[in-house]
Amino acid sequence: MRHLDFHFDVISPYAYLAFHALPQALQGHSVTVTYRPLVLGAVLQQLGQLGPAEIPGKRDWTYQQVLWLARERGLPMKMPSAHPFNSLALLRLGAACDPNGTPNRHVVGRLFDHVWTTGEDAASPERLAQLSAELKPVRDPQSDEVKQSVRAHTEAALQAGVFGTPTVVVDGHRFWGDDALPLLSAYLSGDPWFTQPEWLSAGDVPWGIRRKPSN
Repeated sequence: MRHLDFHFDVISPYAYLAFHALPQALQGHSVTVTYRPLVLGAVLQQLGQLGPAEIPGKRDWTYQQVLWLARERGLPMKMPSAHPFNSLALLRLGAACDPNGTPNRHVVGRLFDHVWTTGEDAASPERLAQLSAELKPVRDPQSDEVKQSVRAHTEAALQAGVFGTPTVVVDGHRFWGDDALPLLSAYLSGDPWFTQPEWLSAGDVPWGIRRKPSN
């Protein structure tokens, strides 16, 4: 049985889409999944990147595309009243619902629903309190151990080469984005392409030019 790590931040609409598409991608495969909440902003800052919702033009396209994809898949989706927003409290709540900081699928689903199905303020303290009362975390979301848990997930993701969410990591391979799930399914099925030079040496392409992020 293979083990998968699903790295996510609820701020990402693509993570919401991938969360719901994951069971179909894993159908027929013997796997276990651990859901690991990370702070996408910290990952992007470490890598010197902006998120899609922070780039003019790309921001509009991102929202239009995810709403279309949700419509095509029959998923409920409404943009939160403001985006991006500070997702840290939600990530800590998720981590607080498990002694090891790895929330189960039900908890993760409720976190995503909180953000992506109501059209309300995802960072509202009142709504957060209501969600916390529903989920009944086993640890204090504001405790140092929970805060450290989320930091540890973020640091471990960076060490694993994660550069965005959602990212599924299996056997040391990263499958990034909602649209990578068919690739993941093929890998788990033993598609021989993953043993070919095209896959194995793709990262060996020499750099042409390298630009530094502007300050």
